[in-house]
Amino acid sequence: MIRIVKLYIKKEYCEVFKSFFENNKHKILSQEGCQHVELLNSIDNSQIFFTYSHWEHPDYLEKYRQSDFFNNVWSQVKPWFEQKAEAWSVEKL
Repeated sequence: MIRIVKLYIKKEYCEVFKSFFENNKHKILSQEGCQHVELLNSIDNSQIFFTYSHWEHPDYLEKYRQSDFFNNVWSQVKPWFEQKAEAWSVEKL
C-alpha cells in the first residue's frame, strides 16, 4: 500500500520543514511495516510537499498514525501548514 500526503507549508517554514523531515525520516522508516518513505517538492510551487510512503499493510499505517511518535511529529508540523493536509491511500496496479 502506498500513502501520499499533500502538505502546503507556509513559506517561512519550508526550509525548516525539509530539515525536520530529513531528521525524522529514519524514525518513520523504523516503524513496523514501513518499507519506504520520501519527501517530494512541487516544481510549480515550492510550498507544496508530498510525503510518499510504502506500507506492508494498511494496519501498519494505522498503527503508525495512532502512535505517540506520529502525534508528536504532527503537532510540531501542523502549525506550519498554509492549508489543511490531504491524504490518499493507493495501490499499484
